Amino acid sequence: MSDPFVSVVIPVLRDAGPLAALLEVLLPTTQVEGNDVVEVIVANGDVDDPALEAVRRAWPAVRWVDAPRGRGHQMNAGGARARGQWLLFLHADAWPADGWIDEIRRAAADGAVGGCYRLKIDSPRWQARVIEGGVRHRVRWLGIAYGDQGLFIRRDLFGVIGGYRAIAVMEDADLMRRMRRHGPLFYSAVCVSVSARRWERDGWMRRTGGNLWILLLYLAGRSPDSLAASYPAWPGRGRPSGGDR
Repeated sequence: MSDPFVSVVIPVLRDAGPLAALLEVLLPTTQVEGNDVVEVIVANGDVDDPALEAVRRAWPAVRWVDAPRGRGHQMNAGGARARGQWLLFLHADAWPADGWIDEIRRAAADGAVGGCYRLKIDSPRWQARVIEGGVRHRVRWLGIAYGDQGLFIRRDLFGVIGGYRAIAVMEDADLMRRMRRHGPLFYSAVCVSVSARRWERDGWMRRTGGNLWILLLYLAGRSPDSLAASYPAWPGRGRPSGGDR
């Protein structure tokens, strides 16, 4: 059997509910495409999570990988097991719109080495539209996308650059910056919808302001460890269970 075109790698940490909802959206699309086109890999950061067993039984076509906690570790573990020509790293609470596979095909045809989708926040609030516009400007002018947009990269290049770095935060922005050194990136107009729970939990302005402040410090050269310790939207040092940004 030929290798798939895309391997979708989904890091999870106590995310059984969002993961089940994502697979309901994702797997029917891949099944229409054919098993030789897409494979789905779930990289689990908590081997003791009992809620995942029901998801495993419901979706036997999914490949499962256990990895140390931390999105970078988990995505590297999933990437190491992937067979696809391209890797798509997708958060469990993100849902790609129709046409997401075709966009990777377009990226490949354009000679891109990687890219991302357009962020859409699942909320009718005006604040969500403002944030979405700000993200589009960040991607356009700075070439920086976060993992909740869905990041894709050629598998061979992922190996060449060493995958995700083992840093506390901004591992996705760091990956994008290293990708850009090897060729053009493809910024898709197709949306990836994400849950608004992070903004609703922390406050729209507080979380957005914290994200912007962390980005500015990162661009100024502040170390990821110090950024993780000072981020106001995260209680205490490092990330909460979901690793949200």
